[in-house]
Amino acid sequence: MSPRPSSGWTRTLGLLALILLGALALGLLAGQVWPVLTATALGVVAWHYWRLRKLLLRLTSHRRLPPARGEGVWNEVDRLLHRSQDDTRNRKRRLVQMLRAYRAAAAALPDAVVVLERNTQRVQWFNEASAGLLGLNYPADIDAPLGERLRPLPIAHWLASGRHAEPLLDVPSPVDPALRLSMRLIPYSQELWLLVARDVSKLMHLEQVRRDFVANVSHELRTPLTVVHGYLDMLDPADQPEWAPILEEMRRQSQRMTQLVEDLLTLSRLEAQDTVSDESVGMTSMLATLRREAEALSKGRHAIAVRDEAQLDLWGSTRELHSAFSNLVANAVRYTPAQGRISIVFARREDGVALSVEDTGYGIPASHLPRITERFYRVSTSRSRELGGTGLGLAIVKHVLQLHQARLEIESEVGRGSIFTCVFSADRAHPRDGTRSGAGSERTQQSSTRQA
Repeated sequence: MSPRPSSGWTRTLGLLALILLGALALGLLAGQVWPVLTATALGVVAWHYWRLRKLLLRLTSHRRLPPARGEGVWNEVDRLLHRSQDDTRNRKRRLVQMLRAYRAAAAALPDAVVVLERNTQRVQWFNEASAGLLGLNYPADIDAPLGERLRPLPIAHWLASGRHAEPLLDVPSPVDPALRLSMRLIPYSQELWLLVARDVSKLMHLEQVRRDFVANVSHELRTPLTVVHGYLDMLDPADQPEWAPILEEMRRQSQRMTQLVEDLLTLSRLEAQDTVSDESVGMTSMLATLRREAEALSKGRHAIAVRDEAQLDLWGSTRELHSAFSNLVANAVRYTPAQGRISIVFARREDGVALSVEDTGYGIPASHLPRITERFYRVSTSRSRELGGTGLGLAIVKHVLQLHQARLEIESEVGRGSIFTCVFSADRAHPRDGTRSGAGSERTQQSSTRQA
């Protein structure tokens, strides 16, 4: 271990005192005290400046100089500086090794990884997979605008969204349209963003196979279920009273199976659609229908209130929107105990209009909310089966709203109830005289062009 700085400082002061005492004694013997002391002090100052110069040379030198030997404060400072330089070099070496390891790992990833400059959206770095998935070439595309390099993909607006950019789940690769990519923009610093693109072609193919399978199986199940229903209707419980509970349970389960098949077919049809019809949806009649359905399901067990505060209509598909709203109302009735309250409100919002279905039911724990719109996801399996739910209602709602460029907001508290809100943009609403706003008219013309 090197001596402590305090000991070197003490030795240096002691040596300086001895030198000055020796100079004083020599001056007394020679009869020239002040000249000798002055010369000695100047010599000490010159020596310290010489040591300071050596220290500055060490600081500015790019060579690795050996540490000084001996004692004294200057030698101790020199050794401490040498140790600090060694620590700095070791840290720099470790950082370089880590950077090389991270860069090699990023280069070996099968996903395309692109580092972008935040303000200009210019490419700063990309890995090898970016060439095969995005068509980027090194070094030509370094410092090039990514939006221009990825044409014909219309992602310039998506990149401009920055932190608010939603992941693109299925886009064609600019290299090969048969390749389907999932793209995500990750802001990881104030100046740089990370674009990650993954090949999801196999996943999309498997998803399409799954959709076709579900649709085909659901369609094929319709015929045997119709036959079962027919024979059950022919059986009269009065002929065999002891069979009455069995027949009732068979009818109930066959009806539940039929509803499940119908929901699966509806979901398959929605997933296959890219657009919906753009007709005027009369919300007055829609709310009246929802009231009748809620009262029929409730059978007088709940207090049901319906309010039309927006006094507007919507552009969209009456059939699909009724399916979504009806599922929300049915869930509210199904999961609200007797004597509870259910409110259906259509109101204006700053960002458009919204239809809310509020209940005073069991409520949903916060941990379940992120997955509540997944197909067949159940918060309580036993309760859902007891109340006759299929687990597909909210999945249907989500897909209907996506087709209408709308979103579903969910607020819930266990023991106090839930609020499900369908939020539509302003261009989806229009006055009840049937006139369109400019944005709505333009959107309708684009929709008509796509359908044509």
